[in-house]
Amino acid sequence: MALSVAAALQLEVFGRTTARVYAGEESLDHTIRWVHPVVIPDIAQFLTGGELLLTAGLGVGRTASEQRRYIREVSAAGASALVIELSGRAFTVMPPALIDEARRLGFPLVGLADELPFVEVSAQVHELIADERNSDLVAFERLNADFIHLLLASRSHVSFAEALAHHIGSPVVLEDTDHQVVAYAGGTAGTDLLMRNWGLHARMAHQAGTPGGQHNKSSMVQSHDEPGCTRRMIVLRGEAWGWIHVFHGDGELTGVHAYALDRAADTIAIALLGDRESGARASHRQSSLINRLLLGDITGEQFVDRALRIGRDLRDRPLAAVVLCKDPDSDGAAEAVLESILKSLKVPAVVADIGEHVLAIAGLTNPLSAQQLTDRLDRDGVRAGVSRSVPATQLADATRQARTAASVAATRAQPTTLHFDRLGVLRLLVSLADGLELRRYVDDELGPLLRHDATESNPLLPTLRAYLAADGNKSRAAETLFIQRRTLYYRIERLNSLLGRSADDPEVRGGLSLALRALDLMESSQPLQPPGPRKPII
Repeated sequence: MALSVAAALQLEVFGRTTARVYAGEESLDHTIRWVHPVVIPDIAQFLTGGELLLTAGLGVGRTASEQRRYIREVSAAGASALVIELSGRAFTVMPPALIDEARRLGFPLVGLADELPFVEVSAQVHELIADERNSDLVAFERLNADFIHLLLASRSHVSFAEALAHHIGSPVVLEDTDHQVVAYAGGTAGTDLLMRNWGLHARMAHQAGTPGGQHNKSSMVQSHDEPGCTRRMIVLRGEAWGWIHVFHGDGELTGVHAYALDRAADTIAIALLGDRESGARASHRQSSLINRLLLGDITGEQFVDRALRIGRDLRDRPLAAVVLCKDPDSDGAAEAVLESILKSLKVPAVVADIGEHVLAIAGLTNPLSAQQLTDRLDRDGVRAGVSRSVPATQLADATRQARTAASVAATRAQPTTLHFDRLGVLRLLVSLADGLELRRYVDDELGPLLRHDATESNPLLPTLRAYLAADGNKSRAAETLFIQRRTLYYRIERLNSLLGRSADDPEVRGGLSLALRALDLMESSQPLQPPGPRKPII
């Protein structure tokens, strides 16, 4: 941190007398770069800015016009403040012309009641400046070390944002050129509220407050409704990749903090240049969060809080889980398909590939219900299950419900998306699908038939399915199978013989239909759990 005029006036040497600020109280935060005793009237031409001027009054001028000109010149030259001894060498009281001109310019003017050894003032101020500069150097080294460590460790955008928020002590937002938040760290109640309508700040505040809008490399804005924000463009191969925002409050971002922002932007750009799998990294961050939820390592509320850090704002929304059944030949496309659909609906979501399924936790909007989401996925030809709308506290239940619906959808001949509330009695079958009792039931109902089909070249199970689907109508079943009715009659007689009861009986058909659905569920059932360890992304 730079040494200010106000901090210098607190030094021990100034405590030996009475130091009074006559003007420029609003500018006591001026930075002092050097201390300079002065006795000549034209000192301004030798100043380079940031000097604390010490004088006994000699050279300031005897007339009001000379005194006003003196103040104007040293102020224009960038001096930090003027300290005058009022011990009688030149003045016993502060000249009114000096006070009036200094107040007009907002320039710090300080009077000392007694003489002070200027050499001691210089020594103490310069010692403090040296300490501050040494602290800055240490801070610079620490910043460099931290960001280089993150770079070498191939850490994510979230890690860079968190490191910057830690060093500056202010909230940090990282966004891409579409103003989509990809990382958020160090949030406060104020910035949490701002995140609810991030686009308004990103698109309007900086463009309105900065000439040229997005084409500027950096900009600082502040309004009555928002804390001061400085943003820095992240440039990749000469093109804007995004922006990093720091909400630091009043005043500009300076010193070590400004350096930290620049360093963060530069190291993120370097990381992106060497990161050929940035999409995979973003997916990995979401997968890690989903896995922790499935393992019970975090609660639903903690899940929502952590989702915000990676740019997925699920707060204060009804949530729904979506479990998509992956096509074995999809070659990883299922996750991208689900993300694309959710993005087109403007639904924030955390999406992860978890093995045989893709799981998404979506934040629903007021116009979009879980059932409407189900209908949209179904129209897009997705085989999936959707849970009820739930609060964050019930996310574990939502994942179970979506998995149940997806298990039923997996048994359908055509890709279908099912809502949990439309499953009916099938919910009970799904809950029993991994248990021994349901297997016993299937074996009791279909065992002889399944054993026959396992050893014979002409299976009878397709005939049973067609007959049950036709609700016992032999003509329709024969048409479905493309066989003559006489052939169907023979097969049904064979079925009745194997099963030991007549499939013409409606109650028997009901039991067989239930057993077939149970068989389909057991064959398609895949556990909804985090996948095994993944290879690290290099």
